[in-house]
Order: sequence, then structure tokens, then C-alpha cells
Amino acid sequence: MSGKARNILFIMYDQLRFDYLSCAGHKTLHTPNFDRVAAMGVRFSRCYVQSPVCGASRMSFYTGRYCHSHGAQWNGYPLRVGEHTLGDHLRRLGMGCHLVGKTHMRADKEGMARLGMSEADTIGLRQSECGFDSYIREDGMLPQGPDGFYDERRSPYNEYLQQQGYDAENAWHDYANSSISDDGNIASGFLMQNADKPANIREQDSETPWLTQRAIDFIEEQDPDKPWLAHVSYIKPHWPYIVPAPYHNMYGVDDIQPLQRDDDELHNPHPVYEAFTSNRIGKAFHKPEVRNVVIPAYMGLIKQCDDQLGVLLDYLEQSDRINDTMIVLTSDHGDYMGDHWMGEKDLFHDVSARVPLIIYDPSPEADSTRGSVCDELIESIDCAATFIETAGGEVPDHIVEGKSLLPFIHGISPDTWREFAISEYDYAVTPAGIKLGLAPRDCRLFMVADKKWKFMHAEGGFRPMLFDLENDPHELNDLARENNHEAIISLMYERLGQWSRRMSQRLTKSEKDVLNMRGKSPRRGVLLGLYDGTEVDDELLIKYTGSAKQNHLGESKVQR
Repeated sequence: MSGKARNILFIMYDQLRFDYLSCAGHKTLHTPNFDRVAAMGVRFSRCYVQSPVCGASRMSFYTGRYCHSHGAQWNGYPLRVGEHTLGDHLRRLGMGCHLVGKTHMRADKEGMARLGMSEADTIGLRQSECGFDSYIREDGMLPQGPDGFYDERRSPYNEYLQQQGYDAENAWHDYANSSISDDGNIASGFLMQNADKPANIREQDSETPWLTQRAIDFIEEQDPDKPWLAHVSYIKPHWPYIVPAPYHNMYGVDDIQPLQRDDDELHNPHPVYEAFTSNRIGKAFHKPEVRNVVIPAYMGLIKQCDDQLGVLLDYLEQSDRINDTMIVLTSDHGDYMGDHWMGEKDLFHDVSARVPLIIYDPSPEADSTRGSVCDELIESIDCAATFIETAGGEVPDHIVEGKSLLPFIHGISPDTWREFAISEYDYAVTPAGIKLGLAPRDCRLFMVADKKWKFMHAEGGFRPMLFDLENDPHELNDLARENNHEAIISLMYERLGQWSRRMSQRLTKSEKDVLNMRGKSPRRGVLLGLYDGTEVDDELLIKYTGSAKQNHLGESKVQR
């Protein structure tokens, strides 16, 4: 590798677990193209997302800020107008910022209306697209129920399927995410009993190959003299858990890794944890008949993602863009798959809140770290800081709360690095919040994790949770059920307090700005605390001394 990173290919896979890659140790799922990028770059083995739910996590990736700062803490919560995004930071550095795929972002329509913004102009359109210039936006969320579609946005992928001859109003569901039953009916991917069936679609027309081709189209159309970041954001391996042939039967029960769960987890459980294990999704994944078809389908979806990554990598090599394009592979969160008696995501076990992060930098400065693994505590917000520095900028640390990863990529050990990572979860709209009878403001969870301990605080008057990651790496024994780890729990609360007191809302003035303001007021004429002027240099009084040009007091006034 002898190039320089001019462009950034920021690839995100939705709901991809960190440990479902062969380079991360999966025993039966071989992912040669993820491994290929890991061999070219650095794999960060301890990356935590800032929230284990799609929308909130993504807004942290796109702003470089904690959920506590940007406020979009659940799917459908708008990212408020004016929040700084990757597009804002990169464009001022001369780098375009484009979207190819999914963001799960909801625009702040009320805020835009209040400020007179319209999606008809560039600024308003960028506000409604999370700061990206949208080459193609496809959230891949077209469930349809009695009250209509989950996502009312236009779906370019659904239109593509209809153009290819897939005859249905909702071709996304009826073909790409369903099979056919023995009696000729739609076998919906939402019914997990159908997960072992092939999706009723030509493989080349399914979501992952379709988006790969759109990414290649985007790169082909770019001016080689204008640097860009492309957020290529895949819909899969997110549910519905169904995949086209030949991926639908590549894996079977014998390929499933051992469950990470224990009967003791259900003994005296934390009330929030119990609410999620006992919801409909959790109960479904208690059943072996569910896991035995869903997990192989999930593996098939990942295998298809890996194969399409290979198509993209081959294109980059053939076009020579591999020598000037940084490649970043990551996910917005994981998937329990029955581990810890849960399905989906929601809490902070590693299978949910820890994600893959692999970064390839073509620059010669990165040659010494190729193929290495970094075990430091990384947060998803570090990606934004890394992109800004790669584009040649200085990270505005009064806005972006992450830290650049370029030192690790270039073989440099930072003088200081974080001692703990933070994640947050607002579950106010979930059935768990209803079951626990909590006010929305009390449905909040916070994770504090270092390399040895993982701690969870729950608002609402609940006890915490605590895991010893060294002696219990699968997080099966909640030590906070007993009252014998007070010192560690106290330390974690101190850290949570330290984090909550960070400077996070002074966005208009940097530390450098504040330092430059110090001591300037007297030179602007603000002279407080003086009695006769001898307290300061004569220079500061020059505008306040000398002969009066006019006397409006009259002759009767006597100077004292």
C-alpha cells in the first residue's frame, strides 16, 4: 500500500454482531472478505456503540456525540435542527459527504418549519438527510400493517423490484423478505418458522447485491479530483431473518455456536433485564426451534454481505481506488440471538452493544499496523473524529466527543486514552417501560465498561447490574445481586458522574476560543474593580483620560 487516504468508504451493516466474523473467532462462519480488510488494516476488538438501538446509535456515529448530547435516543426521535453532523465537519474541509443506503434518521420537521427551512433547498435537504448529500436513501424498513407502512418514505429499492417485474405493492416484503409455502402462499420472513426457506427473489436482485451496485455506481460517477466520504449503509443482516438461495441452506444446526446463557441468569434477575427476557421476542428465542432456523439464516445473510464486500473490494482494486480510499467496516449494534435469554438488542451485553470495527488506511503511515488487533476501549463516536482528521482537519473537541483512531492506525500510542466506555438506552416506548410502570423519563439505562468490569445503572430506583469481564467473559453472573462489590460499584458511579459533568453543550466556542478570550476585556475598555487607575497599566486608561472637550456641568460645579 503506497497511497494516501483521499476518500473514505464508511460501510455499516445493520445488526451485525462483533463475533460473527471469522477474523473475530467464529468457528463455522467463514468471512474471507472481512478478514481481507482486517489483514490490510486494524481490527478494533473492543468497540462499543453509544446506544444498542438503531436510530440512537446511528445518530452518534453521524454526529460524533453521545445520545445524552444529541438527544435522538430512540428510533423515530428526530435529530434536532442545527446538530453538527459529519457533512458539516467534512464539507468545510473540502470533502463531500454522501449517503448510499440507510440512516434510520427522522428529520426534525417542526424545527425546520420554525426556522423556515425547506427540503427544496440544499440546506434544508441536508438537514432532513442527517447532513448527507443523499445519492440514494433506502432504509429498508417497509413493514406494512393495518394502519399502513412503518416507513412512509419513498423506497428506491421497492421501485427497483417493481421495475424488475416483481408484482406487488410491497415487493420488499412479498419477494425480498418472504418465501413461498408448499401451498403457494406468501411465507413471510416475519414468521420465523420460515427462516430456513429461500427468499422468493433472484439473488442478484436482493437487498445486499442491489446496494453494492449502487455503491459502485456512486464511485464511478465521482470526480477524481474531489475527495468524498460515502456512507454505504447496508440493510442486512437485520431482520426479517430470511435470505435468498444459495445462502438459505449454507448453514445448519451444527454450525450454531454454543449459547451464551445460563439458568442462573433468571434467578433474582434485575427487573429491567427480566422485562426484556420475558417479552415476546425474548420468549421466542427461548425456543430451540426458533434459534435452529433463525441463526443459520442470520449466518447466511452475513455470508452474502461478505461476498458482496468482496465484489466491492475487487472493484476498488481493479479501479485503483484501493490506494486512495480508507475503508471502514462496522455495525450499529449486535443481536442477542437467544443469548442471555433475549432476542434483538436492547441491553448492554457484548453481543448487543459491542460491534465490529475494522479500518484500512492506504497511507504508508499505516504500514506498521497492517493485520493487527487493537484491544483499547473504542466508542462509535471515535469514527467521526477519525474521519475529520483523515480529511486534514483538527477535531473540534468542543463539539465532537469522540477521539481520532489515527494514532493507533499509524502505530502511535496516545499519551492518554479513555479508561471506560459509555453507552445509553432509552426504552420509554417499549413494552418493558409499560410493564415496569415507569414514567418515560425514568426508562433510561447507562453502561460504564472498562476492560475488567461492566456496570449498568437504571433510573427508576432499581439496583445496578455488574459483570466481571475477566472471570465471566460471557456476562452470565450479575454480581450486583449480592452486596459484596460496593467498592467497584462506587467507582462506576464516580465514573458515570464524571462523564455526566463533561462539557458537552458549549458548541459555539472551542477551548482555544475561550483561551483567546481570556484577558481581552480590559483591552476592550471593561475596567472593573478600579479605584484610582493605578491598579492597571496606563495604556488601558488611554481612552478614559485627558481633557474634556465640552463642559455641560456649568460654572457652578467646583472640582473636588
